[in-house]
Amino acid sequence: MPCTEAYKEHIMYMFNGFCKTVIRFAAINAWRDRSRRRQKEISLEYLTEEKFYPLGTTDEYFEAPYEEHPITICGQTVILTNGELAAALLSPPEKNREIIFLYFFRQYTQQEIGEMYGRCRSTTGYQISRTLRLLQKKMEVLSHGESESFAL
Repeated sequence: MPCTEAYKEHIMYMFNGFCKTVIRFAAINAWRDRSRRRQKEISLEYLTEEKFYPLGTTDEYFEAPYEEHPITICGQTVILTNGELAAALLSPPEKNREIIFLYFFRQYTQQEIGEMYGRCRSTTGYQISRTLRLLQKKMEVLSHGESESFAL
């Protein structure tokens, strides 16, 4: 069906009117958002003069350095910042400490660790999970100040 010139002109006027309406409402919404934002903002002068907030602060996190706890495992020294974890890592036998070190610090797979110690992957995974459970219990004991020994 062919369109007449009058119909095409009507469509163009309708489209232009629609675009003007959309742009007008977008401008109104932007103006409202800006005025809402301005109502919520607080001036710097108000904060410094009325409320006496300091303009700068120092965080204790950056002031005091961490206390370092070095541990030697597999001939390498690992520096830990958690004293309870360092004490708990010293409690298991050397073999279990080495397995935990190789798995978590050196990112060896369970298969590679099992081949190093002549065990299968599942046995190594069991030793890792068992040692982690015992380390968790040891850390809970250390954090509560109780003295209890766990055999691995």
